[in-house]
Amino acid sequence: MTKPQILISAGEASGDMYAARLAAALCARAEVHLFGLGGQQMRAAGVELVAESSDVAVVGITEVLHRLPALRSVMRRLVAEAAQRKPRLAILTDFPGFHMRLACRLQAQGVRNVYFIAPQFWAWRPWRVRLVRQRFERALCIFPFEEKFYRDAGVTVDFIGHPLVDQVRPKRSRDEFVAQYGLDATLPIIALLPGSRPGELAHNLPPILEACRLLAQERSSQFVLAVAPGLRADELAGYARPEVTVQLIEDGTYDALAAADVSIVASGTATVEAALLGAPMVVVYRVSALTALLAKRLMRAPFFSMPNLIAGRRVVPELIQDDFRPEPVAGEVRRLLASPEAREQMKRDLAEVRSKSGPGGAIERAADIIAGML
Repeated sequence: MTKPQILISAGEASGDMYAARLAAALCARAEVHLFGLGGQQMRAAGVELVAESSDVAVVGITEVLHRLPALRSVMRRLVAEAAQRKPRLAILTDFPGFHMRLACRLQAQGVRNVYFIAPQFWAWRPWRVRLVRQRFERALCIFPFEEKFYRDAGVTVDFIGHPLVDQVRPKRSRDEFVAQYGLDATLPIIALLPGSRPGELAHNLPPILEACRLLAQERSSQFVLAVAPGLRADELAGYARPEVTVQLIEDGTYDALAAADVSIVASGTATVEAALLGAPMVVVYRVSALTALLAKRLMRAPFFSMPNLIAGRRVVPELIQDDFRPEPVAGEVRRLLASPEAREQMKRDLAEVRSKSGPGGAIERAADIIAGML
């Protein structure tokens, strides 16, 4: 007998990671065949990729315009595959700009849609939550305060906890990390996490490296750059600065965060990972000027970074858009390096963020819910 087909889709690096783990958990519970949009981790988990997430990954509102042909092509491919295969369910992971439209087209074919990792509409265009109610049979959210937001809007929703809670663990101690990369254990380590997409690197990495140059002039510090999954070290070569020595760390993001005295982290999933590790951080982010102008009109949240949103107050400094300049970044890093008390207070605040991220077992809960829908 042919296995039931399930469409599963993720358009970004973090979604690929979550969806890959969900795919493995579903295959352990049911005889199903998974196909869809994703990246290397989903392929390794056994998902038949009919489109690559690298073709559609994009950040910013105006930046989407340059990728519209690729986005439309992937959309057509997924809709055509669904029409042919008639999946029992479609599991769509975050990436709302694309997946809200895909859900509409799949629903027209009679496909039942599940939103795995419901989008953060409470912070960004909250009126779109009604479309989730109309187009999705069920939504799974990963932060506790999201459940009420979706339920109040009439969405059938389950709080599953954050998938990273089970996953974020360093493999090496600080001493082992220092020894592996030839660092000096007596000097501060500053970890750099500029993002996972080319557009993020272009906006974030140059001012981060300039901040590092300023810091290197004042004191002896060591800089390590955690290369995000899906990026290659040679993609970073064009940003190298001879005045700043930066050690590239591949497949060791959690080790770098755990070993660092302070980290400079681009807003996104990496800030949640840093929070779960209790890693003192300065959050930064920049998009194009037009995207920032449009976003300012649409944002409804009091903070930009997830640790502050989860805590409900400012627990980490965030330097966004015009505030994201080398001098303020260097100043925040300098302040934290100079004050062990400030770092310890931030670690206590981040422990609270971790406790609010839910218990472990998020992927297993999601897999049980979705398997039950079959």
